[in-house]
Amino acid sequence: MDLRLTGRVAVVTGASKGIGLAVTRTLLDEGARVAAVSRAPGAGLEALAGPDLVHVPADLMDPAAPGRAVERAVEAFGRLDVLVNNAGGPPPGAILPRFGFLTLTDDDYRAMFEFNLFAVVRAVRAAVPHLLGSDAASIVNVSSGNARRPGPMNFDYNAAKAALNNLTKGLSEEYAPQGIRVNTVSPGPVRTEWWTEEGGAADVLAGVTGADRDAVLDRVAPEMMNLTTGRLADPQEVADVVALLVSPRSASTTGAEFAVDSGFLKEL
Repeated sequence: MDLRLTGRVAVVTGASKGIGLAVTRTLLDEGARVAAVSRAPGAGLEALAGPDLVHVPADLMDPAAPGRAVERAVEAFGRLDVLVNNAGGPPPGAILPRFGFLTLTDDDYRAMFEFNLFAVVRAVRAAVPHLLGSDAASIVNVSSGNARRPGPMNFDYNAAKAALNNLTKGLSEEYAPQGIRVNTVSPGPVRTEWWTEEGGAADVLAGVTGADRDAVLDRVAPEMMNLTTGRLADPQEVADVVALLVSPRSASTTGAEFAVDSGFLKEL
């Protein structure tokens, strides 16, 4: 199916690995031009190098960085049609999961909201004036199933993502009548570096459960989270939904939330 993205210009944050890298690759495959935002390009982005890709080095904990990234995309490609706010998760120096409400400090909350909410607010603020000039503008915010499933861990992360969902709905109400669609994609556990790298979530859960990290990835985590499919999702499976949502083929879809979560959410 042709997603009608040829020649469109997209900004993708958190683009050097995991879901962001998969989104970047998919949009390029569909003929879009992409400004890929990350602290460093990494081998994954370097493998995609070409005239339709520009890497924008940025630390989104810097309040000025989202605006600079948007302006760099417009400078490179002359327009903006799509914003994918994918960067999120633990801010620099934090490791998730974190258990218990009393383990978190005010600084933990500040950093988590800075990365998962305020960076998105700033990117949208910078992008909207340019998106209003597009005939098929779209924003996708990557949230989490944990935004709608509270539990006794990751209180700061879950709250930030719940705020992001609320923000997305409000943005859609204001800007859909002006031609900018805004939607949410909410992954569950996805087999990315967040889980697999040394010291990541698999190692944290291995320490808690006594299982080895491979068992955590293949069996323990899916069982703990009651994943209906029995496995963590693949980044490409999330990227495919993002690509469809930013496509003009989804022209009547706005203010919606799409779960790509291996059956994590059971609620109606």
